[in-house]
Amino acid sequence: MNLIADTYAQLEATSFVATTEQPHEEHHGHAEPPAFYSVIPFAALLLCIAFLPLIHKTEEWWEHNKNRFLVAVSLGLVTLLYYTFLYGHGVVDHGTHELSAPGFPAAVVVLKNAILGEYIPFIALLFSLYVISGGIAFNGHLVGRPILNTGILAIGGAIASFIGTTGAAMLLIRPLLKANAKRDYVAHTVIFFIFVVCNTGGCLLPIGDPPLFLGFLRGVPFTWTLSLWPEWLAMNGMLLAVYFVFDTIRYRKENRAKVEAVPEDPEPFALKGGINFLWLLLVIFCVALLDPSKTVPGTSWSAPHFFREGCMFALAGISLLTTSKSIREQNSFNYEAIVEVAALFVGIFICMQAPVQILNVYGASLGIDSPAKFYWATGTLSSFLDNAPTYVVFFETAKSAGGSPPMVAGVSEIELVAISLGAVFMGAMTYIGNGPNFMVKAIAEKNNIRMPSFFGYMFYSCLFLLPLSILLTIFFL
Repeated sequence: MNLIADTYAQLEATSFVATTEQPHEEHHGHAEPPAFYSVIPFAALLLCIAFLPLIHKTEEWWEHNKNRFLVAVSLGLVTLLYYTFLYGHGVVDHGTHELSAPGFPAAVVVLKNAILGEYIPFIALLFSLYVISGGIAFNGHLVGRPILNTGILAIGGAIASFIGTTGAAMLLIRPLLKANAKRDYVAHTVIFFIFVVCNTGGCLLPIGDPPLFLGFLRGVPFTWTLSLWPEWLAMNGMLLAVYFVFDTIRYRKENRAKVEAVPEDPEPFALKGGINFLWLLLVIFCVALLDPSKTVPGTSWSAPHFFREGCMFALAGISLLTTSKSIREQNSFNYEAIVEVAALFVGIFICMQAPVQILNVYGASLGIDSPAKFYWATGTLSSFLDNAPTYVVFFETAKSAGGSPPMVAGVSEIELVAISLGAVFMGAMTYIGNGPNFMVKAIAEKNNIRMPSFFGYMFYSCLFLLPLSILLTIFFL
């Protein structure tokens, strides 16, 4: 199974899946959609992420994680105050599926859904992968030529469906950065790494990306996603070809004498910290076997809630104890990148509850009735909301609308193809579209690579991903 999709997906399997189920009745009532202005805190947080690093007076202030945390928590508090004083209805508990009382109990349920149901499993997965992969080092003289960089991206795109996008990203980002350490132009390589390894490479198996895992839990056959190989090959092939040309042009501007200089005493190629592959494998087993909503295969025992997350944190600790400090020093390992992600996403998960709830209610009335519309609707919302709940909303929308056979899990197959591809491929459109995106950005910045801003990144994604999505729509949908 997989490193990433599994925990991040099953965390969402136990939480986000519930967001799209019909809420249980209580006193013959149903959860009501929030007012549209309730999305303001979420939009404000996105704008802070986008603009505060660009404003001279706030640039340095924003660099401190405590200030990021302050902004995120403050806007999350605004969302909770809305549910306490203005919403006036109950909220469905994702764990019990029961409808809460209005007011303060509703805000408590929103906080519980966001933190206990989504944020803690999300951080447990990313933290364990971050720490364990930080104990794996590749030695040797690597030169970040276009052919090598393209090869690393291709390997990442190939393995992402089998160890998950987060697993592939955390395993390969440091060797990629090391190979390009002497280059002046590196940001575009990290951006394409996010495109391919963190997103478009993960559509062949349910364990590759969280949305597809949720589809598997809803009845999509495990091997059905292998039928997406033509679209996977087309999108990743085009991205790799575009990247190779782009990087070749950039490489001509480099000081090749500096970039290709061979050290006086070059290190032989070697792998250090190989024991951490065992801990990564155990993380996979934790995700695959310790789902609290199911019994462990071959037994009648179900793991208690957060037992899985506790095991992953424990494996991260074991990795620290069993890995030489010199390996982590070689990787320039520190906790700043994961702390940055943790500080911002606590607010994102809380603020996101309102727009996701609105989407759950109104998704079926958006007039989406063709594969192309499903692709672009799912993809557009997956760019700014988490792609896993977005997938589930449109999965249910397509299921309720019927559609033309053949059918897969009650959904027209061509529409399911469109929903699956939209969620996976267009999660790459922004830094927050998929969990690994922001993590890779943070790691790159901690290695002194100046990454583009939120909208600067979107310039690249609109320039390269959107045209390829248009071609994909024309030829496949």
